Amino acid sequence: MIMKKTNWILLIVAVLMVACGTSRVVPVTGRKQSVVTDNAGLLTESFTAYKTFVSQAKLSTDATKTALVKKVGQRLATAVETYLKNNGYQDEVQNYNWEFNLVADKQVNAFCMPGGKIVVYEGLLPVTQDEASLAIVLGHEIAHAVAYHSAEQQQTENKRQIIGQVAGSVLSAAGMGTNTASTLSSLYGLGSQMATLKYSRNHETEADRIGLVFAAMAGYDPNVALTFWQRMAANSSGGSTPTWMSTHPSDAQRIADIQRFLPEALRYYNPSGAAAATTTTKKGAAKKTTTPKTTKTIRIK
Repeated sequence: MIMKKTNWILLIVAVLMVACGTSRVVPVTGRKQSVVTDNAGLLTESFTAYKTFVSQAKLSTDATKTALVKKVGQRLATAVETYLKNNGYQDEVQNYNWEFNLVADKQVNAFCMPGGKIVVYEGLLPVTQDEASLAIVLGHEIAHAVAYHSAEQQQTENKRQIIGQVAGSVLSAAGMGTNTASTLSSLYGLGSQMATLKYSRNHETEADRIGLVFAAMAGYDPNVALTFWQRMAANSSGGSTPTWMSTHPSDAQRIADIQRFLPEALRYYNPSGAAAATTTTKKGAAKKTTTPKTTKTIRIK
């Protein structure tokens, strides 16, 4: 059946509407991205949700471990802000209100919300074992925020829903039977969900790469990432979910990727702990590195 010209136009217009957005280059990797989501609104929602979570969660009573999480997190935040200011992202620094909390929970996990709101679960610390490995985790979480992954994921979901709805309307308008149109829409939904899963895996891989660089800038040896992720692999439950059905890369793939990323991260490594004022090329590769003195951030820990 030939679809009417007007129906094709409707579909094309819908695609263009959800495809347009603010152009941006991801720090470190140099990947070009287009973000439609209102960042101010997203940050407001994030800060509110985080405040609610922290008020309801059972925070750790271990003062030593809590202090370690805050110390490492703030050290990374200082390095990251210095990098952003020195590489053309100075206007974005105001978006971050860093906060690092340790929750009394046995989960081997951590998460980050837009704007630098991060939670670490106590169950992760026996796996990190040392400060440098904790920095690898926090660097990864900070990378999600700096790379605007939440905004991209939200945009992808909005795009999937809008195109799916328009496609269904266009198919019905073209005279296609309800059952056939419904089946095709379902198949589109399944396909787009698989694409979203891949998108999530890409974000995890990008966060690993950027996080290694951030840890190195803050004076932590990125080489510890290999042994940390090997411990994480040994600690995993060994679920049978295929990689293509997962939002995260397999342990083996992750470790292989980290091995590829290490030479780049080591170019930023500054054992003194001062944030590196590294300028980057358009492709995100390190171009020149110096180690000036840095000022303490005044953001909330």
